[in-house]
Parts: sequence; C-alpha cells; structure tokens
Amino acid sequence: MNFRSVVTLFLLFLFWGLPLNAADHGDLYRSLGLAKLLPERAFISAMTAYDRLQAAGRLKNPDIVTIVDYSKPSKEKRFFVIDLKKKKLLFHELVAHGKGSGVDRATVFGNGGGTYKSSLGAYLTAETYFGKHGYSLALDGLDKGVNDQARPRAVVVHGAWYVSEKFVKQHGRTGRSWGCPALDEAVSKAVIDTIKNGTLLYIWSD
Repeated sequence: MNFRSVVTLFLLFLFWGLPLNAADHGDLYRSLGLAKLLPERAFISAMTAYDRLQAAGRLKNPDIVTIVDYSKPSKEKRFFVIDLKKKKLLFHELVAHGKGSGVDRATVFGNGGGTYKSSLGAYLTAETYFGKHGYSLALDGLDKGVNDQARPRAVVVHGAWYVSEKFVKQHGRTGRSWGCPALDEAVSKAVIDTIKNGTLLYIWSD
C-alpha cells in the first residue's frame, strides 16, 4: 500500500467515524477483563470516539477514558474509568441517570433543558468547581443535537447522597439526577480528580 492510500484510509476513518484500531481495541477490552462487566460494543463505540478526538488533538490527557453504560439497571455498577497506558480499570462505580430517562433503567434520552433526561455520546471533561452539589466536574458535549446542551443544562459529574450501596439495598436502585452522571459521594472526588481536564467521557446505551 502506497503513502497516498494510507492517507486516504486515515481520512476515511477520521471523517466517517470508523475505528482506527478496532482489532487493538478488542484485544485491550479482553486484557482489561471487561467481558463480564461491559458490553464490547460499548467499549468499541467509546474507543471509536476516542480515536477521532485523539486524531484531532482534542484530548489533553489521552491516557484516561470513562465509559458510562446506561444499558444496565442502576443497581449495577455501570461507570468505568480506564487507564489505557497502564491497561488498568481504575474505578467501577454506581452512577445515577436523569429522572426523565426512566426509573431503574435509562430508556429515554434527550438534550433539552428542563427534560431531566440523560444524554448519550461523547463528552470532554473540563474544569472542576464547587457548586450546589459540592465538588463537581463540568462536561462539554461533543455530539450536536445529542448532548451539546450539557453546559447550558449544567450536566456535570458530582457526588450525590442517593448513589450508594446503602441506598440500593434500601430501594433496589439508585436515586435519580436531573440528567447528571452522579456518583457515590464516597468516591466522587477521587474519580473527578482522575478524569478532569480533557479526557473522554462516553455515555452509551444499546
């Protein structure tokens, strides 16, 4: 294959959103031991978005990827933080979805203000701040019409009292947010400090 062909294939991958290293991603998925925890389709979808952002120079910290799997019920751990460089799962946590998206499962998604729905797709993590939910992490939605209202809606990562193993044991599910991927307060700061400032956070459902 000549140089021109290589460049053409790269541009097709970049602009059509096809995975650059699908085989490698599959190998990484297996090496991380995710088979019983996270659907491979969710991982490949997140890594396809990762490839595009990395090729465009959008990732300030390309070592860390976060995947939220909203195909699972909220009583299951569905928030994954992965260190790609070390090939290690750093966090596997409970996470809430928006009250407008469903009760135990998130089945309906939206991008509009006042809907209290979760939004799917790719986000870049941004700055941290202290707000009404304490230490929080701003998110920038990258998919037009799908999650690009994250900033105006104040969809952020934050800790919440209604996301914990204790709450799940009492109610059979986590509580629900206004659209934020809210975490257990016991781990939220550690997670936020790991994924802040320019990493990919990808929210998936089947």
